[in-house]
Amino acid sequence: EAGSQRRGWGLMVTAGVGGTLVALYAVVTPFVTPALRRVCLPFVPATSTQIQNVLKMLENRSGSLVDIGSGDGRIVIAAAKRGFKAVGYELNPWLVWYSRYRAWRDGVHQNTKFYISDLWKVSFSHYANVVVFGVPQMMPQLKEKLEEELECNARIIACRFPFPSWIPDHTTGEGIDTVWAYDLKQSRRRETTILGIRPEAE
Repeated sequence: EAGSQRRGWGLMVTAGVGGTLVALYAVVTPFVTPALRRVCLPFVPATSTQIQNVLKMLENRSGSLVDIGSGDGRIVIAAAKRGFKAVGYELNPWLVWYSRYRAWRDGVHQNTKFYISDLWKVSFSHYANVVVFGVPQMMPQLKEKLEEELECNARIIACRFPFPSWIPDHTTGEGIDTVWAYDLKQSRRRETTILGIRPEAE
């Protein structure tokens, strides 16, 4: 009888440890997996100053907005409160679900959407405003993708790291809170001038 009780306790402990490990794996994996990708895009929450700087770059702008790598949804929610139809794309499902909860809690869930998706598999062609919290390794490739997909009236707002080959039209903030805004029409015009190509008459 004592032996059977010990076996029972042993099974319970094993089941408990196993269940804990499975739960831990389910929670941790979405945060670790992006670090194993070719371009690592870790989750670093936007500061309140960064958010205010992004909103400053959106003044007098309208249309749809997308946050690439939306994390916990701070930028998307802040933009929705300013009247934008805002969308976030994020690989981490836990962060997406939390973002949806925050949007519901803040009363802007009807003007926000959050998707679990890889940014390289999404077309951003129907967005007029793009916010990017990127890393240096991804910026050249992302620049090409955005140039191919966006309309000429689009504005791209980069946080923490600028696009290396674009000259920003507007800059605000300092240090890690610096935000660079690029009006795609102007960026394309400058590139054609640098390459010695005469822009077509508008």
